Amino acid sequence: MSLAPLRTHFPLRHIKRSATAAARLNAFTSQIASGQNRIPHTRTRTMSSVPSKMKAIVINKNGGPEVLEYTDSQPVPNLSDGQILVKNHFGGVNYIDTYFRSGLYPAPGGFPMFIGQEASGTVAKIQGSSEYGFKEGDRVVWIGRGGYAEYTAIAEKSVVKIPDGVSDEDAVGGFLMGMTALSLVKEAYPVKKGETVVVHAAAGGMGLLLCQILRDMGVTVIGTAGGPEKCALAKENGATHVIDYKATDGPSWVEQVMKLTDGKGVDCTYDGVGKDTYEGDLEVAKRKSKVVYFGNASGAIPPFNIARLSAKNISIMRSTLMQYIVTREELEFYANGVLDMVKSKKLNIKIHKVYPLKDAQQAHKDLEGRKTTGKLLLEL
Repeated sequence: MSLAPLRTHFPLRHIKRSATAAARLNAFTSQIASGQNRIPHTRTRTMSSVPSKMKAIVINKNGGPEVLEYTDSQPVPNLSDGQILVKNHFGGVNYIDTYFRSGLYPAPGGFPMFIGQEASGTVAKIQGSSEYGFKEGDRVVWIGRGGYAEYTAIAEKSVVKIPDGVSDEDAVGGFLMGMTALSLVKEAYPVKKGETVVVHAAAGGMGLLLCQILRDMGVTVIGTAGGPEKCALAKENGATHVIDYKATDGPSWVEQVMKLTDGKGVDCTYDGVGKDTYEGDLEVAKRKSKVVYFGNASGAIPPFNIARLSAKNISIMRSTLMQYIVTREELEFYANGVLDMVKSKKLNIKIHKVYPLKDAQQAHKDLEGRKTTGKLLLEL
């Protein structure tokens, strides 16, 4: 069964967890590559008492990976109204963490700063009644801030239960990136069967998920990756063609894309790289196409004359997941879509490495050095 067209014909805020919504999610999830086998977990665990101190990564100033300071005596956060306390087991490492660390994005709330946009774990404490039916011991995954720590006080509306049969590692490994990937192909540029797109960093965590989803939708995917091993991995995960941007001889990646498309260019480019690729993105864009940026792995794109877009009526967008999951209904739509795909093993979550929390500096060095494929996790 092939995927239905992905164009959105209704506001996502009106999506309900109904049979209709389930059908849409099933359409997303059909025929995506099978996943890794991890130890399945059940919905709840027995919780012990909450300590007063915890292990955490603290940032007191912007800078390189060296500003990630490990401590084992950080006070466990107190709960505010609408929050629950989660005992984190695994935290996701994402490029946006490096943006906050370096100062590319300002520190929310100033210093000391606690980064980490997602984690999986267990509900340790609930203050009062739970609006969404959580109870202590529930296995959950969340999106927010403070994932590089043993405990996080997180808004209940940003927490989702992990279904039975999905490991903590896979839940957080596919959570933020999986929701981002779905938002890119459903809303940022609603790609259609038969179209051709470029996916940069196709062997990275985001790239691998995008390639799997796009392949199942019947899209021709031209991936870029650095080195033979990464190119092979991208191909295995759904890229139709893969271009090695590190190759020192032969045509440029732009020339290769134009050759593969018979000089027409592509319908869309999904770019999480930024500065190193934006010039080429404009060159390979076909008439009335779109370039969607969702990250700046190589640095921010410098200012340029917007009149350059008029030659081919190109549209440019800077997409961010957080603006697609503002409401609880939107979060559940994307989160449950990803978790359903992981549970059914129709989405393969590739974990590159699990680092001890004290090795967070090395995780950032590896990520920024483009030495990784798939997802990086911190064990908490």
